[in-house]
Amino acid sequence: MRERIRERIPVVVQRDPRGRRLAARGLWTGAELVVTLGVVLLLLVAHQLWWTNRQARAEAADTVHALQRDWGEPQGTGEEGVDRPPAEASQRPVDDSPAVGGGDDGGGGDDGGRPGAAAATPRRSQAYAVLRIPRIGLTAPVAQGISKRGVLDKGYAGHYPGTAQPGGTGNFALAGHRNTHGEPFRHINRLRSGDRITVETRDAVYTYTVDKTLARTQPGDSGVIAAVPRSNVKPYAGYRAAGSYLTLTTCTPEFTSRYRLVVWGKLTGVRER
Repeated sequence: MRERIRERIPVVVQRDPRGRRLAARGLWTGAELVVTLGVVLLLLVAHQLWWTNRQARAEAADTVHALQRDWGEPQGTGEEGVDRPPAEASQRPVDDSPAVGGGDDGGGGDDGGRPGAAAATPRRSQAYAVLRIPRIGLTAPVAQGISKRGVLDKGYAGHYPGTAQPGGTGNFALAGHRNTHGEPFRHINRLRSGDRITVETRDAVYTYTVDKTLARTQPGDSGVIAAVPRSNVKPYAGYRAAGSYLTLTTCTPEFTSRYRLVVWGKLTGVRER
């Protein structure tokens, strides 16, 4: 029987070069998108952490200088001396009526019957005072209201509507950014009992002395800005007697808005201009 020898012929399957090109192009495009996205994210971070601070600080400094010019002061200076304690600055009885807290942009406030205290409620978003905290090297304008666009994002400290005005009986309560947009309150966690804070207006310089801090409370804890400030969440924190108080509030921990950090001070001096 005759064997038949079969010769196997190899079959070579050639892939379509267009498919390989398409795959390579897809990978390249994906890599470009990833790189582009990374660059965009870096730019956004740079904008938030650097550019917004630069803009807000420049605007805040210009506003401080404008207020000083309006008040007839040399620019770059501020009175921080104390002429007399507040008890000697007024001969009229103290008004113990509570202030109404809360609000976002509206008016409110009470002069407390004290000479030199801001009597007229400033317009919405109007800068009308200068806050100075030597311990952390802060000089910032104070504006009426706590709106982001009109006040806080400009690097200002915002005055809670309905709380007392500088030097008045009750609670002069302020809010400020801790991160980005000038971050004026970034380091208020460094304040300690006895540190001095001054608030300058057209008519007077008010000196407050840091007395207490509340490291963390809920954002809705309105008690911390009440006329007699006392935490609703942590009742042990705050005061029980009427007086002239200063409250600083900001977000905590840094780069979050989960909780609020609170610093309280008492009025310890008034210097009329």
